[in-house]
Amino acid sequence: MLLWPAVTAALREHPRPVVLAALRLVLAVARKGLLRGEVVPLDEDTLSHRFRSALDAAISPSLRKVVNGAGIVIHTNLGRAPLSRAVAPFLDDVAYGYSTLEYDLATGERGDRLEHVAGLLCRLTGAEAALVVNNNAAALLLALTTLCTGREGIVSRGELVEIGGAFRIPDIMGQSGAILREVGSTNRTHLRDYEGAISPATGLLLKVHPSNFAMVGFTAEVAPADLASLGKKYALPTMVDAGSGCLMDLTRFGISGEPTVGEFIRWGVDLVTFSGDKLLGGPQAGIIVGGEEFLRPMRNHPLLRALRLDKLTLAALEGTLRLYLDQRQALAEIPVLRMLSVSAAELRSRGRKLLRRVRKSLPVGISLELTDGLSSPGGGSYPLLALPTILLTISRDGMSPQEIQMRFRNAPVPVIGRISSGRFSLDLRTVAEEEFSYLVSALRTLD
Repeated sequence: MLLWPAVTAALREHPRPVVLAALRLVLAVARKGLLRGEVVPLDEDTLSHRFRSALDAAISPSLRKVVNGAGIVIHTNLGRAPLSRAVAPFLDDVAYGYSTLEYDLATGERGDRLEHVAGLLCRLTGAEAALVVNNNAAALLLALTTLCTGREGIVSRGELVEIGGAFRIPDIMGQSGAILREVGSTNRTHLRDYEGAISPATGLLLKVHPSNFAMVGFTAEVAPADLASLGKKYALPTMVDAGSGCLMDLTRFGISGEPTVGEFIRWGVDLVTFSGDKLLGGPQAGIIVGGEEFLRPMRNHPLLRALRLDKLTLAALEGTLRLYLDQRQALAEIPVLRMLSVSAAELRSRGRKLLRRVRKSLPVGISLELTDGLSSPGGGSYPLLALPTILLTISRDGMSPQEIQMRFRNAPVPVIGRISSGRFSLDLRTVAEEEFSYLVSALRTLD
C-alpha cells in the first residue's frame, strides 16, 4: 500500500507516522468487517479513497468552527456563548507575547491576576468585591468550601437541581464539606421553613437558580430580598447561585424573569455566583461578587489556585466586561445579547436577503422557504421562554431530511440545524450574516 499513488503523494506532504496511522486504521476497519463475515472491497481504488478520508480526518483539527442553525442561543454542545469580535484585540495583545498578568506596573512588583476584572465586576454589579474562577461550579465549590465546611447550608428542596453533565447541587455541597439541610417541599418553600431550620450549626442560607427547568402551578419560593433580610437577622451570609448571570435588564425586548446580578446585590444578598459564558456572553468563567468580608477568605484559600483562570480567559473576560460599560455597545457587539434581542421582523428581512443571494446558484431540485418558528435562549436560562423566529426550511427532491442534515454536518464548515414537522430547518436567529457563505457551501453539498 505504501507504493500506491495516493499514499506516495500523501507521504510527500505529511509526516510518515501520520500516513502510516491512517493506513493502519483503514486496514483495521477492513479486518473487523471481514471477521464479522461482511463483504469488504479490498481493491486499490476503494482502499485509497478510505485512506484519503482517514488522513483528512487525522490532519483536521478536532475542535472546529460550526454554524449554529439550531436556534439555541447559548448552545452548551456548540461552545455556549460566542465571543464578540471586539474582544480580539485583548486576546492578540496577551496571547502572542508577555503581559501584565501578575505584574504591577506602578510598583514594579508582583501583581494580582484577579485585579484585571475585579474592578469592572464591582462597577457593573454594585458589589463591594469580586473574584473569578474557571466556571460557576467551581465558584460555588470555592464559596461553600470557604464559608460552610462542617456547617449546614440551608437550601429549598425545590432548588436541589441537576444540570448538564450530571452536576448536582447536593453533590457539590458534599464535596465542599458543607452539610446539606433541606427545607420546604418540592414545589413550595416559605421563609418560615428557612427560619425554622436555623441553628448554631448553620453556616449560610443558599438559593439556587433552577437552571433549565421551571415549576408552574401551585408553587411558592422565597424572594432573594426576604432571604437576605433573614440572613442579616441571624448574622448568616446569604448566597445566590444565579446560574447564567445576567448583567443587563432585557425586559424591553420581551425577555423577563431573570434578575440581574446587580439586583441581587441591591436586595442585600451577600454573595452571588454566576457564569461568564452564558447570558454575560463572555468566555467560560465562574464569577463571585459580594461583600469583602466573604470574598477575602476565598482569595486566601488554597483551592483558588487550582481553580484560577489563565491569561487568555482573563483577557477575553475583561474585553467582554468593558463592552458593558456602555449598554448600547454591549447590545450591538455581544453576540448573545444581539441574538436574544433581534426581532422576528428583522430576521425575516435577513432571510429574504439570503434567499436573493443563493437562489440563482441553487442546484436543481432544492427548494428554500422562510417559515415562522421558535428559538430557545438555552444555557439554563429562561427555561419557559420561546422567542418568535424565522426558519430557513430546506428540501431536496429525493432526499430525506435526515440525509440533508447529515450533508450539512459534513460540509467544509459544518452547519448544525434541526428537523421538525418532517423538515430540515435552520434558525436564522443564531446564524450571523457573515456566516451566509457557509450556508451556500453547505447547500452545494446537496447537488
